[in-house]
Formats: sequence, structure tokens, C-alpha cells
Amino acid sequence: MNDFNSRVAALRRHHEELLTRKNIPVEWGNGIYTKYKYPILTADHVPLEWKYDFCEKDNPFLMQRIMVNATLNSGAIKWNGKYLLVVRVEGADRKSFFAVAESPNGIDNFRFWPEPVTMPDDVVPATNVYDMRLTAHEDGWIYGIFCAERHDDSQPANLSAATATAGIARTKDFKMWQRLPDLKTRSQQRNVVLHPEFVNGKYALYTRPQDGFIDTGSGGGIGWALVDDITHAEVKEEKIINARHYHTITEVKNGEGPHPLKTAEGWLHLAHGVRATADGLRYVLYMYMTALDDPTRVIASPGGFFLVPEGAEYVGDVMNVAFANGWIADDDGTVFIYYASADTRMHVATSTIARLIDYCKNTPADGLSTAASVETIKRLIRKNQGG
Repeated sequence: MNDFNSRVAALRRHHEELLTRKNIPVEWGNGIYTKYKYPILTADHVPLEWKYDFCEKDNPFLMQRIMVNATLNSGAIKWNGKYLLVVRVEGADRKSFFAVAESPNGIDNFRFWPEPVTMPDDVVPATNVYDMRLTAHEDGWIYGIFCAERHDDSQPANLSAATATAGIARTKDFKMWQRLPDLKTRSQQRNVVLHPEFVNGKYALYTRPQDGFIDTGSGGGIGWALVDDITHAEVKEEKIINARHYHTITEVKNGEGPHPLKTAEGWLHLAHGVRATADGLRYVLYMYMTALDDPTRVIASPGGFFLVPEGAEYVGDVMNVAFANGWIADDDGTVFIYYASADTRMHVATSTIARLIDYCKNTPADGLSTAASVETIKRLIRKNQGG
């Protein structure tokens, strides 16, 4: 074996060791969920064939010809007995694309499918697409709704000016995707999620209206809208069902994560909240529940964050960020929560439907003031003292 071939063989062994590494539960968590020691997907998990030219004549130094920066913000679904993530893969050129990774157990051994997703364009091509939410809808299709980003041509001299719309596509095999027209709304939309069931015979969407690409402006929180035809989706009326509040984790903005999970006691929602700090924006995850008979009616709203970056999760391209747009509920009640840290890598945390319901229904709500928070703690102290 020549030197080039031996280096290729060593590279493949190293890659296989990463892909087959067993994940380990982290001890001493919060009792709500279990985190795991290793990220489930990183830039290093991407297939070597996507990055290397393995022709010795053309690449004698065995350099990466195409570099990958991050794997993040993945939609998730259980499909044909496998745990599938539709991953946002970001290249060194800053362009994101979608790629499918699957695992036999949802916790480790994730492998990408051989090729990235070829996503058809809308009438107006997008510069960048990312952050797909997956919904297996009762109409028989699997939908992916994602952000489609374009330059704001009304500001030709500003190369940072952008617009965001909700791109819509659907599939039955995750290989061939039918692109539908982007969602029509009066405002920009970056976090749109399709409810898995018809509501009053219509498609239901969770939205996040905002005045600009970054700033929510007059957008008040997580919205709700009904759409007559998903193939020509247009939001005509929108109401806020989960509002932002001053000096909370949702002060700057909030948005729905994956579609909610249906349980016997209500719909479980996972969302992200954003607040400003001296070091920039802090993204955390939080939960709430809505009624089965009316998905817009909040029946439980635990105060504060549910999941935040910890340890090495804090460090990456965008510090202090936890973001989730995918989770899977198994038939036995296990819930796999897929979240990205620092816009860099993917992780999993596991819980159960029963634990998440208990968390939502029995965690005190945010009293919106220091005095209320102190009283909440004192009530728990008195209870533990037998008072």
C-alpha cells in the first residue's frame, strides 16, 4: 500500500470510529431529561466523499477540497423504524443545505445518507435555506417548512440586508421533494411549523411574525393561523397564542420549535426564547402545553428555561445558544429531543411523555417579578418543611 492509500485508510478508520462511538448518559441531571456526553452530529460526521477528492493524481496532499463548518438545527422524525434527522449542514462558504442522517437508536451511530437533499427552488430562488421543521400530516404527506433567505434588494448597498420567508416542501421518501410556493404573509417569517392535524378542516400553522429579518418589532410572540390550501398557503389572519414578556427568557423574541406532541392531557410544545445580554443574544428552550380541544388555548406554562447550553455546549460559532426544531416521541413514551448548541453541533436529550407533562403542569409559572419568584421559592420551602 502506497503512502496516499495508507493515509486514506487511516482517515476512513478514524471517521468510522467517530460514527460508531457509543454515547453515554450524563449523570446528575435535573430529573426532567437526560443529556448525553457526546454530540450526535458534528462537521466531522459528514461523509468523507463530500469533502475529499480521493484521486491521488488530483489531490496528492489529501486536502479537504470542500470544508464543512457546522451541523445544526435538525428536523426529526421516526420513519421505517429509523430515527431520521433532516440536518442543516453549513459549508465553509456559509451556505446551508439539508442532508438526512439516520440512527438505529436515536442516540448514537448517526450516519448521513450518501448525498445531500436536492431542494427545488421557489419561483424566486433563495440564497440560503435552513432550519427545517418536519410534520407527518394526516393528509398523508411529510412536510418540511424551513427558512428561505434572500438579499433585500430594496437596500442594494447593504450586503447584510435580508428577507425571510417560510419555504414549504413535501415528500414521501426524503429523497424526492415537491416544492410548494413560499408562505404568503404580511410580515417576515423565520419559524413556521405545521400542526399535524387539520383544524376545522384547514391546515394550521404556528408562526412568528416579525417586522425585519432579525428584529421582531411589533411581532408579539408565537402566532397561529389557519390556511385553506397548503399548495398556495397564505396567512390572512394571525393571532398570538404565546406572547413575549418584559424581563423574561422571551423578551426579545420567541418561536415554536418542532410541531407539538399530542398526549392524553394536551399538546406538548417545545419553543425557544431569546433575551439580550451584555454578550449578545441568549437562546434557550422552554415548554408549554395547549388544550386538546383548542390548540391555541394554553393550559400550562412553566416559568423559565427548560434547556440551556452547558459546558462545552456554550462554545461555538454563536455562543450561548440552544435551539431545537426536532423531537421524536416513541410508542413507549420515550421522547428524543434534538437540539443544537452554539449553532455548531447537534445533541440529544431523552425524556418521557409522562415526565414532560409533569414538568409542564407542576412547574410554577413565571410571576414576572422578583417578589413573585421569591414567594414561589418560599412556598416550596414551607412545603418541604411540612408546612
